[in-house]
Amino acid sequence: MRILIAAALLAAATPALADTANGTVFAYDAKANILVLDDKTIWQLGDNTVVPDMLTPGDKIIIDFTSAGDDGIASVEAISSQTEEGA
Repeated sequence: MRILIAAALLAAATPALADTANGTVFAYDAKANILVLDDKTIWQLGDNTVVPDMLTPGDKIIIDFTSAGDDGIASVEAISSQTEEGA
């Protein structure tokens, strides 16, 4: 019975996967921690998300985030400028 319960819990657990996305900033609200890209995707940033100091519309960025599989985005870890990355 314990094996069955453990197998069910393991099957129900969704792994968190690290991933990146890139795009161009359309709008950024630092107070609300919301980032909108030019393709109109909206990213809710956490209080601990690392964001460049002078993030402005038109900036090309890379978003480092953790995916929750089919449940969407678990967290956004960092936003970095593509020019800082040498891209």
